[in-house]
Amino acid sequence: MVSVPLSDLVPDYIKRFEAYLPSKPDAELMKLYGCSRLFRLNNNENPLGPPPGAQEIIRQFPPMKASLYPSGDAYFVRNKLASRFGLDPDQFLFGNGANEVIAFVIKAFCQEGDNIITADKTFSVYEWVAEFSGFEARLVPIKNFGFDDEAMLKAIDGRTKIIFICNPNNPTGTYWNTEKMTGFLDRVAGRQIVVIDEAYCEFVSKPDYPNGMELMEEYPNVVVFRTFSKMYGLAGLRIGYLVGNREVVDVIRRTCVVYSVNGVAQDAVMAAIDDDDHVERTRELVNREKAYLDSELRALGLEVQAAEGCYAMVRLPMSDTLAYRKLMSRGVMVRSMTGFRFPNWIRVSIGRHEAMEAFIEALSAILKKTVPAAPGQASS
Repeated sequence: MVSVPLSDLVPDYIKRFEAYLPSKPDAELMKLYGCSRLFRLNNNENPLGPPPGAQEIIRQFPPMKASLYPSGDAYFVRNKLASRFGLDPDQFLFGNGANEVIAFVIKAFCQEGDNIITADKTFSVYEWVAEFSGFEARLVPIKNFGFDDEAMLKAIDGRTKIIFICNPNNPTGTYWNTEKMTGFLDRVAGRQIVVIDEAYCEFVSKPDYPNGMELMEEYPNVVVFRTFSKMYGLAGLRIGYLVGNREVVDVIRRTCVVYSVNGVAQDAVMAAIDDDDHVERTRELVNREKAYLDSELRALGLEVQAAEGCYAMVRLPMSDTLAYRKLMSRGVMVRSMTGFRFPNWIRVSIGRHEAMEAFIEALSAILKKTVPAAPGQASS
């Protein structure tokens, strides 16, 4: 029997790619760093949890129902969302979190030699999925913490199939207003699919913020991503969706994996969709605590990037990975930003006031021990 070396079976683009290694479970991290409590401020999770109705659905989910396959195409959820937004149910596709619907779109439109375009400092899964699928990801440098529309237009060539715009951007919180978005779409002129990722749209209340679903009528090449992980607090159930022009979605559906959204998630979403009070309470908490965080961080003399979304970025006078470890030892978990190509920055999810105070207290203590004292001052 002849054995073929494994390396001969692995495509070159996979060999170049490094696997993403998620963090250990909280209990393991607490043992590792020697802390008795852990404030999770790393994944932009909703500190209020799911809406009350969804919590009740989760509590009462019948155990025997776990033996049954869920609706393969999230039938009832699609119909409920279609009614809420005045669209056709067949314009919606669901996936196991937004990550899966990213893969649906890339698989539907890209073939060997094609490329996608996005920013260099944004949600990295667009880049990852393209690269490990064998397609080029063209990363355009951001400008003033936001997507650079002119540079993105210049990056387009005859093999560009998809443009990804995170609006508002994760991690910077900047967004394109309606004028800028429509101007960009006019110049693309339908030649590429334009994905507008609105994972954090519910956190934005600015009047000039564009609604991607409304843009689809005039721009049929637009595909919108949304999720129930952030505002609706269902990250642990993994359910996200895309919506687009019927003809475009019919193409994407060919790459869609059915039965990938579990039954608990679908039932919980049905209870969560219309809870506008939960949305408002979450917005109030995020706005209040973000203002507190911004004020405290600036008082420490730090550069802060706190725009839209449920997070803020902070530039530190030290390595972000070192700061991560030091904060972890004090029971505060943040996102180090070197992986986002923001070395020496961290991203902090907005949480309840207790968590924000714990973060400021821990960071202040770390900076006191790290930053050299000015001449004539004693260091602590």
